[in-house]
Amino acid sequence: MSGEYDVAVVGGGLLGSAIAWGLGRLGKSVAVLDEGDIAKRASRANFALVWVQSKGLGMPAYTVWTVRASEAWGQLASELKQQSGLDVCLQQNGGFHLTLGEDEFGQRSELVTRMHNQAGAADYRMEMLSASEVRKSLPLIGPEVSGGSYCPLDGHVNSLRTFRAFHTGFKAFGIDYFPDRPVTAITKSGGEFRLTTPAGEIRAGKIVLAAGNANQTLAPMVGLHAPMGPTRGQIVVTERTVPFLPHPLTTIRQSDEGTVMIGDSKEEELDDRALKHSISAVMADRAQRMFPHLARLNVVRSWAGIRVMPQDGFPIYDQSETHPGAFVACCHSGVTLASNHAFDVARMVAQGSLERELVGAFSASRFGGASGANAGC
Repeated sequence: MSGEYDVAVVGGGLLGSAIAWGLGRLGKSVAVLDEGDIAKRASRANFALVWVQSKGLGMPAYTVWTVRASEAWGQLASELKQQSGLDVCLQQNGGFHLTLGEDEFGQRSELVTRMHNQAGAADYRMEMLSASEVRKSLPLIGPEVSGGSYCPLDGHVNSLRTFRAFHTGFKAFGIDYFPDRPVTAITKSGGEFRLTTPAGEIRAGKIVLAAGNANQTLAPMVGLHAPMGPTRGQIVVTERTVPFLPHPLTTIRQSDEGTVMIGDSKEEELDDRALKHSISAVMADRAQRMFPHLARLNVVRSWAGIRVMPQDGFPIYDQSETHPGAFVACCHSGVTLASNHAFDVARMVAQGSLERELVGAFSASRFGGASGANAGC
């Protein structure tokens, strides 16, 4: 494991894979260093949504960034299929967030209004619909559904196939993927970065830290700051059933294979080895109140996963002043933002500098104290 690369990407989940694939697409020599499948990667807990609505309250720039990603997903899906032969099953015909009872409907309406009133936010056409209007698109909703919000830019994909397509693309682009290679130290000498792993050293002209919650430990090695606040989430999957859900929901989606995924929990703990069945029960209860016929389906899988989550929930993109050529990327929405990471962030890394609109909005300097570029020095 020695050699010289244009870029070393630390982290082989959806975030790191998208950036690495994008760099390979630009003709860069790339090494991907990954902990492997033993890692508590966010890919285990993702819900596979390409989701715009309700994202960005408190940070209008995030609404712009998310809409940009949604609009570019069609191109990403097309290029991945052309290269790998894999259809990632992108469905982007709009998504719903359903409410139960009038109180929830009122709270959601207030959120939609606040989102639309943000100065500088993107116009992603999120609107509130009554139960009768929702039923036109989702005829099997239950009597407790009071309505909900709808956004035409929302959708979902087969995230595991997307992950596989990126890694298939690695081979086509000549990207070297090194599993089971956690990075334990990073130094810079003679104009290149040296990354220490249990299996040896990798040298590269630039590095991208895309290692999820581990970025909190890695970032200070190159003068960067990545304050994280991970949470745990649970997912329930039913047996296959006939197609009944033509649009994804925030908490329920029917996969291209016919299974129904249910997930909405947020737990302040980091042990993913056991489930809290009381939480799964609440999730399942809400799902069958929204769609009563779900009560007839058997649950075939259920698991917990640790989400990557910056402390304030918004992405972090930064570049180091003390270690030029070092970048960090942290985000919760690795599926939604995959197109931006593959096309835009990869291009900026290849050029050697993040664009002002990106680092200006998403720098870790927003957390106060030392600036994102100098923290940890």
